[in-house]
Amino acid sequence: QVRLVESGGGLVQPGGSLKLSCVASGFSIYSYAISWYRQAPGKERELVVVISSGGRTTNLEDSVKGRFTISRDDSKNTVWLQMNSLKPEDTAMYYCHARGWNNYWGQRTQVTVSS
Repeated sequence: QVRLVESGGGLVQPGGSLKLSCVASGFSIYSYAISWYRQAPGKERELVVVISSGGRTTNLEDSVKGRFTISRDDSKNTVWLQMNSLKPEDTAMYYCHARGWNNYWGQRTQVTVSS
């Protein structure tokens, strides 16, 4: 069974950090580009950052530049999103997405930044 499972979300104070994980099972992420999306309440889902199958990263969301870092370990079939200096506006559901021969979505993890 193909799955992408996110974890690591939670409640954090402004300025804090979280590290999200996206673990794939049922397929190898080796040839897949992996993205993190987020969707805040009342807003459309937006693409935050992408890491290519070759490890090149692209930040699509200007507001996270310098704060969010995506990384991958294909041997562990895992992608991470390190989020630092979190702001209340980072509050959202976070999804990972695998794009390659097929497209797979994770089930999401909630990130809440609040004092």
